[in-house]
Amino acid sequence: MWFYRQVLQPLYRMIICVLLVMVTAIFLWPEKSGTYAATLDETIRIAIVKSAPEVTVAGDGLLVTNEAGEALVMSFPVTVTPIKDSLLVAGKMFRRLSFSASSAVYINNKPYRGLAELSVADKGIQVINQLPLEEYLVGLINCEISSAWPIEAVKAQAIIARTYAINRKIARISSPYHLESSVIDQVYEGCLIEDSRARRAVLETAGEVLTFGGNIIQAFYHSSCGGHTEASENIWGASLPYLKGVDCQYCLTSPTAALWEYKASLKEIEERLRAAGHKLSGVYDIKPGATNSRGRLKQITVLTPRGGVAISGEQFRKAMGYGVIKSTRFTMKTLKGEVSFSGSGNGHGVGLCQWGAKQRALDGFGFEEILSYYYPGTELKKLSDIR
Repeated sequence: MWFYRQVLQPLYRMIICVLLVMVTAIFLWPEKSGTYAATLDETIRIAIVKSAPEVTVAGDGLLVTNEAGEALVMSFPVTVTPIKDSLLVAGKMFRRLSFSASSAVYINNKPYRGLAELSVADKGIQVINQLPLEEYLVGLINCEISSAWPIEAVKAQAIIARTYAINRKIARISSPYHLESSVIDQVYEGCLIEDSRARRAVLETAGEVLTFGGNIIQAFYHSSCGGHTEASENIWGASLPYLKGVDCQYCLTSPTAALWEYKASLKEIEERLRAAGHKLSGVYDIKPGATNSRGRLKQITVLTPRGGVAISGEQFRKAMGYGVIKSTRFTMKTLKGEVSFSGSGNGHGVGLCQWGAKQRALDGFGFEEILSYYYPGTELKKLSDIR
């Protein structure tokens, strides 16, 4: 006992202090010249719930801490509800709660790796999932494509998803989270649909990102372009040299991915446009405007008794719903108060075409060739080589 108290115990304390100093230095040491240096052990913060009236948390062996970092004892599952700027759980109030487990934390019955952080935002509960970037990518693959696709297409998806995530993290480094879990950024549903092929694609491309001029690019991508990818300036107004648009007949080999139809009443269209903030009433027709060189509608005119209201093709698509008007590459016909839409492609059309990448992989192209085709002039680099 004397040996433990006088020798071993002080030694253990010294070792712990040294380790704490090392960890602090690793995570808090300022970047040189104000730059951001990405690393292979990168973490990412994903908003998986934005403003919910309640959230259910469950899991085995969960470690729970409050805003002060104090460990709490809870019996699971628990239901968390917001009250003003606090979280109510089992009759107790907290400003912030963090849940973590060695396996998974279940948020509203969906499993997530890493840590789930709950707080109040926009009068509801916000849940942020913080986890290693590479684990996030494994969970993302089958949300964006199928890991059963040719492995070279799956690897291409892993790289662009990693590139997009790091680019967003740099842009939002001071924000509470780096990405959303929907089509606003990248679709992510936790670890429920992970599999070995998704993990293989991530592991075999570990740390690889696309760069242009030494900088990590904005790696936009979409489901299907319908024949030609789009230039970034035609969608968002910003011209990027590696997002000029390329010919892509590859996705057309899969009609189910490229062609779509939808019918909506003029009343429904008016309601959706009004909900999106467009001030109009009495809509009796809509007319297509000019198309760009890629065949995408630049503008739509909504006719009302007070005159025509011009709405950009992309704004119209957003108002109607991205899953409804799947692209701005469409024609329309009005008959007896109903509008029939016929289109091709799915998504904004910028960057990599996922179904096109699948066909190119089937044709024997490797992931490097697939990426260089859809992002001309870019270069693959390891995160460890970027400073």
